[in-house]
Amino acid sequence: MKALEQFDISGRSALVTGAASGLGLAYAETMAEAGAKVTLTDIDAEGAEREAVRLRELGYEARSARLDVRNREESRAVFEAHVDAYGGLDIAFANAGIDTGPGFWNPGGYRNPDGQVDTLDPARWDRSLSVNLTGMFNTIREAVRIMKAAGCGGSIIATSSNAAMICEAIVDLPYMPAKAGVAHLVRHLALELAEFRIRVNAIAPGPFVTNIGGGALKRDPALRAKWDSQVPLGRVAETYQIKPLALYLASDASSYMTGSQLLIDGGMAQGRFR
Repeated sequence: MKALEQFDISGRSALVTGAASGLGLAYAETMAEAGAKVTLTDIDAEGAEREAVRLRELGYEARSARLDVRNREESRAVFEAHVDAYGGLDIAFANAGIDTGPGFWNPGGYRNPDGQVDTLDPARWDRSLSVNLTGMFNTIREAVRIMKAAGCGGSIIATSSNAAMICEAIVDLPYMPAKAGVAHLVRHLALELAEFRIRVNAIAPGPFVTNIGGGALKRDPALRAKWDSQVPLGRVAETYQIKPLALYLASDASSYMTGSQLLIDGGMAQGRFR
């Protein structure tokens, strides 16, 4: 088979969580642009529908659904509605994630009073883990249930983070162990599900310009400059730059890959030199 032919996902169907903006929206756009039928889900139902309408206006096949990934009953209903609409599920992006607040260090050069382990509101820990780790489990569980029943295999892609591998003083404390949990969940499920031809991989992004952290990188040029200076390649990424990797993992181009976590962080995990 020719190399480019292996990237063809025409006619397949994909479901993306956290798809109203940011990386999730980039994943959904990628699936639609490559010919797949896509369901955009998000707790922001209006945002997900707005983007689904935009994709339909561009000639793509897209629908939306409200989904709080913490809610197992809602997750099951959303996945079943996807199957009813599109006849099956080939690709699932477990992407929805949140940042609950600052880490222990502020880019301005001082400690945040509410971001340290002894001052952190435990509710932040509970909320982060419930979305960033348990929500991943709920999403992947429903995707696996459908893919196993169909017997046709499938590709599941989880959004991890370079924060699963390195510590960042300005990053939300519970976010890092949650993403490390996602990375290990992916490795375990790759082993468990290989027999069923269900591949499970992770994308581990570094800093991208999204709405996470309240969208501060979009609004604050000084903060953006500080982040740019921390990246060995010298810049924070835009969401379109994750699209080729998303297509690779969703398609047969990665058919011999499972249990991998692919970094896309401008070299940050390798260390800093500035």
